[in-house]
Amino acid sequence: MEDKSTNSTIKETIAGARKIVIKIGSNTLAKSDGTINNDFLRNLSASCAALIKQGKQIVIVSSGAQVGGLSTISGWARRKDIHYRQALCAIGQVELIDKWREAFNAHGIHIGQLLLTKDDFENDHRSLNIRNTLFTLVDEGVVPVINENDSVSIEEFSIGDNDNLSAQTAILWSADLLILFSDIDGVYTDNPKTNPKAKIIETVHNVEDLRKQITIGATNSFGTGGIETKLQAAEKAAGFGIPTILANGGKADIVTHLADGSEKATLFLADEDCLRRVLGGK
Repeated sequence: MEDKSTNSTIKETIAGARKIVIKIGSNTLAKSDGTINNDFLRNLSASCAALIKQGKQIVIVSSGAQVGGLSTISGWARRKDIHYRQALCAIGQVELIDKWREAFNAHGIHIGQLLLTKDDFENDHRSLNIRNTLFTLVDEGVVPVINENDSVSIEEFSIGDNDNLSAQTAILWSADLLILFSDIDGVYTDNPKTNPKAKIIETVHNVEDLRKQITIGATNSFGTGGIETKLQAAEKAAGFGIPTILANGGKADIVTHLADGSEKATLFLADEDCLRRVLGGK
């Protein structure tokens, strides 16, 4: 589960990655009152701009449509009806993407919006078009901001959480690294919010082995996924040779501190055996 002797550090992983998918969960993006945390957006966009200047390409998978909706129409907060929820996401997605546009515009960077559903990844023509659009945007220096299209998705056709959406995006785009930002520092042996003796697991070689040794908690306040969806995402990405970092997105300058090796997080190493199988045994 953890191997202190491994030379695959987070610092080295980020340094060696050119194409990076960064996923931001609702708990990271929201303030305590449930509205959009603009300071976080400004901080993250500055960090992304610095990575882009280093020659890296960035794709963002951003939760927060409902958070954006509540920032605009707070009176709908207690309405749980599916139609109100989808309508709230329609309103909130406009607010969310505008805040992302404003944050990146401060660094002279344009953004592009992609709203996707499960069907888009399961249809070969649609997935090819997504891939081509991603390549075109990043090649032109534009940062794609992706979210599930919650205004039209229903449970039967829904991806359900942006952890798995980000993994599917990383695989489709042939990314070098997936970063999952949540409200925890990484994977712990137990829930650190309830167990002060819980220890962070810095390196994971096999997700299935990890599941047997930790306590899987429930989802938290604003998000749709708990630690299990993050493990699913890391497992999917690893199978295509893509390492994953799970880190606390709420910490100041988190991207910078991960890149310089001063911040702890959990690094899920890529599964080299699966990668060889994907490449046909090469």
